[in-house]
Amino acid sequence: MIEPFKVHVRFSDLDVLGHVNNSVYLTYFESARVYYFKHLLGTDWDWASDSVVLVKNEVEYMRPILLHDVPEIEVYTKHVGSKSFTFGYNVRVNDVLYSTGASTLVAYDVPTQSTVPIKASMLEVLEKLAPPQPDAVKKD
Repeated sequence: MIEPFKVHVRFSDLDVLGHVNNSVYLTYFESARVYYFKHLLGTDWDWASDSVVLVKNEVEYMRPILLHDVPEIEVYTKHVGSKSFTFGYNVRVNDVLYSTGASTLVAYDVPTQSTVPIKASMLEVLEKLAPPQPDAVKKD
């Protein structure tokens, strides 16, 4: 199991109310994806030939994250299709759920600028990111 991604909240992440601005959560999700991909795919994965593009984000804000909080983001696979997959995110501070989110990504061939079926090696990785109970991975 991969340890959740720990976020270092920067002063520049805050809005006038003193909590993390809503737009910053997407950057946190991106950092968490990179962290999980590095742990699952290693650093030799060829993103130029086996790429993905982001097509959709969702965020639900439950509690405000403050400057001295240390959010931890758990990433899991919510859905796998033939060309796309959806990651889910649980953002916790001190084991309390502060936010949830999701990102849909599509397998992409850079040279042809087109979507492609998800490669078997990526599917294997996606299956390792089991969702927290009671959710289950939905497959087409």
